Amino acid sequence: MIDFLKRLFGITTVNFRELYNSGVIILDVRTPAEFKTGHIAKAVNIPLQELGSRIEKLDKRKPIITCCASGMRSASAKAILKRNGFQAYNGGGWNALNSKLKQ
Repeated sequence: MIDFLKRLFGITTVNFRELYNSGVIILDVRTPAEFKTGHIAKAVNIPLQELGSRIEKLDKRKPIITCCASGMRSASAKAILKRNGFQAYNGGGWNALNSKLKQ
């Protein structure tokens, strides 16, 4: 039943570790001050409010995993990226995502 609902609503399971190992871009959309308190190694920091004006700095040929503090801003960033032709995934909170990448 759960698999049926996932297919119905387009929910897919993402292997973030596999994506990370393939050279994905980790896009952290928190503020620079938040980013300085801790982040995923090699993550790119573009605050959500600046994403629209800085989107051309991202490589459309690479998938992007968005992250933030809790997953709310990263969901918005994913939507913006998808509308602009990027392959994007919402990684949620950066700390939880970082743990998934290390499993």
